[in-house]
Amino acid sequence: MMFRCVCLTVVAFSGCLTAGAAEPPNIVLIMCDDMGWSDIGCYGGEVCTPNIDRLAAEGMRFTQFYNNAKCTTTRASLITGMYPRRDGRLLKDNMVTIPEVLASAGYHSALSGKWHLGSEAPTRPSDRGFDHYYGLLDGCCNFHNPARPDPDFKGGRVRWFGEDDVRITKFPEGFYTTDAFTDDACETIDGAVAREQPFFLHVCYTAPHYPLHALEEDIARYRGKYDIGWHELRRRRHERQLAMGLIDSSWELPPPDTGVTAWEDIDNQAYFGELMAVYAAMIDRMDQGIGRILDKLDEHKIADNTVVMFLSDNGGCAEKPGGFDYSRTPGVEEFYTACGPGWAYAQNTPFRRWKQWVHEGGISTPFIVRWPGVVEAGSMTDEVGHIIDLLPTCADIAGADYPKTHNGHDIRPVEGLTLRPLFEGNTRTGHETLYWEWTGNRAIRQGDWKLCWDKEVKQWELYNLPHDRTEIHNLADRHPDIVEQLSNMWFSWAKETDVIVK
Repeated sequence: MMFRCVCLTVVAFSGCLTAGAAEPPNIVLIMCDDMGWSDIGCYGGEVCTPNIDRLAAEGMRFTQFYNNAKCTTTRASLITGMYPRRDGRLLKDNMVTIPEVLASAGYHSALSGKWHLGSEAPTRPSDRGFDHYYGLLDGCCNFHNPARPDPDFKGGRVRWFGEDDVRITKFPEGFYTTDAFTDDACETIDGAVAREQPFFLHVCYTAPHYPLHALEEDIARYRGKYDIGWHELRRRRHERQLAMGLIDSSWELPPPDTGVTAWEDIDNQAYFGELMAVYAAMIDRMDQGIGRILDKLDEHKIADNTVVMFLSDNGGCAEKPGGFDYSRTPGVEEFYTACGPGWAYAQNTPFRRWKQWVHEGGISTPFIVRWPGVVEAGSMTDEVGHIIDLLPTCADIAGADYPKTHNGHDIRPVEGLTLRPLFEGNTRTGHETLYWEWTGNRAIRQGDWKLCWDKEVKQWELYNLPHDRTEIHNLADRHPDIVEQLSNMWFSWAKETDVIVK
């Protein structure tokens, strides 16, 4: 290819296929990077995402689906069905990955895009069950030229970009990672169809993760649209979410998070509007790529036997790598920058906080599934799901058995729960408890209650999510017994998963 993009709850899952299915479904699992809950059209955003919106119109939207608030730990949980273990590498010998499980059912597995779980043996995609991969093994890179030294990465070292363990260091004129990942994904589909083999295709776009890089033709469609500022953008998105029935009208819209400046106090508003325009253009281009993938499924007449899922790895990002240089134009190869906290505040409407925090803004993701003939078109569910559910879901869909041993190692029981009953319009016995941690931010959810620890506030906060999912009314003082119970459970989980508590 030429340069194209406490105790833990343990459950079993069914390995049977839909009655009467002639062959196992293909699975396309698409994940984007650092995208907020409200950015895409079908979750209240104004960004043009007709292809993702098509998935929602032809499938199901989840309103309570969770990630791990950070790129690496989300990817580790998604691919293994396990909470991340922090001692040493995230991919361990006593875990299996989705492609390793699906191989027993005859699936060809490929990764197009970002991996971020290791660039050397034994943690490369090729070491963990993928028959093919193309893309970025590190966390982010220059979209126009991945060989350009990255100022945000270990003193400016070049990121690891390659294909099937061969590093790529030269890229042609006009190269753009999002398009390259789409090209590779489409070629993977062509190859699997030619082999008459079911496939698992994991497409991991780096958009809209910083650096803010986009094509001028895409940026032009959004230039000037964000001069309204982040407060007004959040208000408009909130109104659309209410109209869509995505959120409860009783939830109050939180005030700005720490670090969000009033828009009227911002100098160079046009510059900041341009930052968001580039960010929107990155999502737009990704959506165009998803459209090409859907068209490829249609071209081969396999869309009806393909499950397509879409999600983001964490909430919108408030980080400011590279700072803000008003003399430079965002979007071009030479300029390394990000959106910052103001736009992250709008991206995660209606929630609080952002990437790295485990309030709802950091861990809530849009999650969409389309499975023709199984998932009801245009449906929506408020059942709670988590990224650890994706491995058992894929295994259930494929009719693959989760192994007790693999490559001579005893394998930990999977911690996720299959989502398939929800896809089929049924209910399931969900997780009794869910847990999160990242760099001192902590959370546990049990039923209606969620307990959070903000590393900056340094105290437990307790919220009743059905009544207050935007996390405004801290009930910790009213329910010290619940705080004690849930905090004790969190610390038990932290010990089990090797979290270092500071």
